[in-house]
Amino acid sequence: QVQLVESGGGLVETGASLRLSCDSKGTISLANAMGWYRQAPGKQREMVIVMTSSGKTTYADSVKGRFTISEDPAKGAQYLEMTNLKPEDTGVYYCYAEKHGDEFWGQGTQVTVSS
Repeated sequence: QVQLVESGGGLVETGASLRLSCDSKGTISLANAMGWYRQAPGKQREMVIVMTSSGKTTYADSVKGRFTISEDPAKGAQYLEMTNLKPEDTGVYYCYAEKHGDEFWGQGTQVTVSS
């Protein structure tokens, strides 16, 4: 059973940086794609950044130049580096992975950016 566990969320001020981690605990490997989504209060879940196994990375326009994704295959982990955070980045951030058409999600971690 695939497990994705996020950590690293918190309350920060505008302009701060934060690093989110997603640990698969070795339950998934060679995913076709992995990435991060977020859901702000009262809004639908939206894609933040997704990276495919071929190396293609897609960013939401709102995070280009500020957010980056990385992975550590040996640890089965992926990371979301967020810089210059803005209040509109507030939301629950979900780790995501897709393999052979099956999608997997973490439980989410809250990020709150105060103005």
